[in-house]
Amino acid sequence: MKKLLIVGGGSAGWMAAAYLNGALNLRGKRPRVAITLVESPDIPRISVGEATIPSMRHLLSVVGIKEEEFMRAADATFKQSIKYQNWVQKDGSFYHHPFTLVKEQPLDRAGELWLSSDQSMPFMDTCTLQAPICEANKAPISAGLGAAPSSLNYAYHMNAQKFADTLRDFSTARGVEHVYANFEGVDLDDQDWIQSVRTDTAGTLSADMFVDCTGFTGLLISKTLNVGFEDYSQFLLCNRAVTMHLPYERFYPGTIRPYTTATALSSGWVWDIPMQNQRSIGYVHSSDFISKEEAEKELRSYQGPGTEDLPVRFVDFKVGRRKQLWVNNCVAIGLAGGFIEPLESTGLYLSDLGAVLLAEHWPRDRSSVHELSSRYNRLMANRYYEILDFINMHYCLTKRTDTPFWREVQKPERINPRLAAKLAMWRHKLPSSHDFEDQWFNGMASTEQLFDWEAIGGRAPVDTGGLWDHKSYECILHGMHFFDEYADQWFGAQRPTTQRLPQVVRGLSQAANLPDHAHWLQTALGAPTYHASDKPVGWSSA
Repeated sequence: MKKLLIVGGGSAGWMAAAYLNGALNLRGKRPRVAITLVESPDIPRISVGEATIPSMRHLLSVVGIKEEEFMRAADATFKQSIKYQNWVQKDGSFYHHPFTLVKEQPLDRAGELWLSSDQSMPFMDTCTLQAPICEANKAPISAGLGAAPSSLNYAYHMNAQKFADTLRDFSTARGVEHVYANFEGVDLDDQDWIQSVRTDTAGTLSADMFVDCTGFTGLLISKTLNVGFEDYSQFLLCNRAVTMHLPYERFYPGTIRPYTTATALSSGWVWDIPMQNQRSIGYVHSSDFISKEEAEKELRSYQGPGTEDLPVRFVDFKVGRRKQLWVNNCVAIGLAGGFIEPLESTGLYLSDLGAVLLAEHWPRDRSSVHELSSRYNRLMANRYYEILDFINMHYCLTKRTDTPFWREVQKPERINPRLAAKLAMWRHKLPSSHDFEDQWFNGMASTEQLFDWEAIGGRAPVDTGGLWDHKSYECILHGMHFFDEYADQWFGAQRPTTQRLPQVVRGLSQAANLPDHAHWLQTALGAPTYHASDKPVGWSSA
């Protein structure tokens, strides 16, 4: 049997251990790999990523954890959308990027219909159920734990520390070996393949394959194998976050929102993530435009009075990726492989994807590594580039000029060439699916065969397809009013009243009985009940 050693724990390490154990051992005719995870008892986890995308449902299914079990253990709530506030202008305006979008057949003309109307209704209200459902704070599934008639797609907000612990306990009960020890060094052969990892208390640990989950340090991929770093900071200026937790005992806003809020501030933006017992807020900002002291002050001002005694935590990060994530018998997963800022909640997704692709490309012997690793690296590189394009677009389309940061992100040199080419094309046509045929779509969780229905509670899946297609790009382009200057030219000044697509009208009628999100959490999971606080809840309540 092959031996795999995962170096480093946290969310990335335990996601890799749990998924690979599920995919290679528990789901096969016979176990294929003996998995050991070694982590330091002295190095704290970063664990700031608390929002996910729908691919997390695929991971839970392969691992074998039931949805309700996971949600209870990780204080998880539903996430159906990201609400962007103050990104176009500093005026309280907002738009949604939800997970469920209606696609007309045989031709998808939702964007054209909206642009050719008077735009009296936000674009997202015309082609998705989830924007109004989110604003009404409804859960995506019924009180009876069955799928909603509208088949709403969703992800989760969760406590990342508890999530890692849940995966640890689940995996070790199913054969993964867990070792607490500090890393001391690596033994290489004459071709720079890793033979073993030396530790302080567990001795020398040998394996056939090694996964580096040691965070930004990259003890194997960077410090040992010297793989270079591809820097994205020219296009994504934020490099630091200051975070805070707001317990509901003191700061319950009266509801638990089923979406993430991303509110633009002077030099970046604040995430606002609701869990069962608290909210997590974090100001992602650029150290070139604001000091730590001012960033903390702005974060506390976002929430309002009453946070003076609550601690904050600063996390520095560098945006980019390793030029190769798989070298010889070492694969970097999580922060060791790279990081793109958390605007679209792709941090845990990239860890998830790294494990999924490693399971699919698991080498049978040393001679197969070159071809498999080449394909793996190409797929991962393409996904990083896709995420870079998409997040870069949120910034460069702003119309804000009120601070140096927002003026800087609009400059041509801050727009990466792939995105610039797309934007140039869209000045002449509306987005369509073929605009992305050069991007890889993984099809994760797009077919029933990928799901263990018992494991996820018997719920019907939804198509998560690729990460983003033209519909998601439309959410941002229309939300940021990219086409405003072309609409009159294309469709004239006098345009009819905006209408919802018929499918959305029918779906809203079907979804009218969806329960309140907080009530569902209390009823289905036994989540605590809180009473509304008189403390302000910041700009996110606008």
